[in-house]
Amino acid sequence: MNEQPKIAVLGGGSWATAIVKMLTENLNTVGWYMRNAAAIDHIKRNHHNPKYLSSAEFNPTQLDLTKDINKIVAKYDILIFAIPSAFLVSELEKLTKPLKGKIIFSAIKGIVPETGLIVGEHFHKNYDVPLENIGVITGPCHAEEVAMERLSYLTIACQNQENAKLMSKSLKSWYIKTKISDDIIGAEYASMLKNIYAVAAGIAHGLGYGDNFQAVLMSNGIREMKRFIKKVHKMKRNINNSAYLGDLLVTGYSLFSRNRQFGNMIGKGYTVKSAQMEMSMIAEGYYATKSAFKMKEENGANTPIIDAVFNVLYNNKDAKKEFKKLTNKLD
Repeated sequence: MNEQPKIAVLGGGSWATAIVKMLTENLNTVGWYMRNAAAIDHIKRNHHNPKYLSSAEFNPTQLDLTKDINKIVAKYDILIFAIPSAFLVSELEKLTKPLKGKIIFSAIKGIVPETGLIVGEHFHKNYDVPLENIGVITGPCHAEEVAMERLSYLTIACQNQENAKLMSKSLKSWYIKTKISDDIIGAEYASMLKNIYAVAAGIAHGLGYGDNFQAVLMSNGIREMKRFIKKVHKMKRNINNSAYLGDLLVTGYSLFSRNRQFGNMIGKGYTVKSAQMEMSMIAEGYYATKSAFKMKEENGANTPIIDAVFNVLYNNKDAKKEFKKLTNKLD
């Protein structure tokens, strides 16, 4: 590659910050859109994001920072979206520049609440981005460990394997290992579903269930994920690969997991609203649960864990009673 790819990240949170850090290991310039002008000024002056991953140091000369989303879209060929799914539609409403012709990678691990679509499908159906120009960046990988430069793994999924290879090369470093996949739909659904199972793991922990139950819950979770994804996109895949099982385990067990933290608060008796108010970051699993439950009703998948989480979060069912019933449905 004679010229470096022109890559920009859209989003100002932890995962966006981690992706920018990874890209600066390989690229001279990284575009970075965030809506918070004060955060941009802080990064330029103090070399780190004030609210998220403040331990990650940046050289501001490598960053093309702006609060103008259209400037970023016009200037860069490859756009990595790391905006929480709950805010994606409102951010995209600011666009006056077309996305058609751009290469889009989603680092959003959730469902677009307004459309009920995974992010890749949202860009394809609403912005005419060809499927071969859409990719997914998934884990198992926590932003906090990227900031600490702990060994982490990424899976880059895209129909166009050249695009996947290009993104893989741009993200990997001595502490980031990457692999590529052509299962973009499966990888994106898995990254959405694992957040729901992490919420379930958190609720169980908050209720006082121990490690033995957590192991059974995660074991059933990966099988439930397999059944769900097979219903929406049947293809040959090994559900035990890192992009599926690995990402599920780290999200379900890690203390860095915001979805587990959210679930833990619910299990301890917080209301959904109070838990959301206390957390400084978005728990994607909350929004994903509603969309996943609707999809499973349509496709007939057997999903007792999703059902239990939905009943607790959206039907105001008692968490202790719901998980007691769930224990009799797991094996």
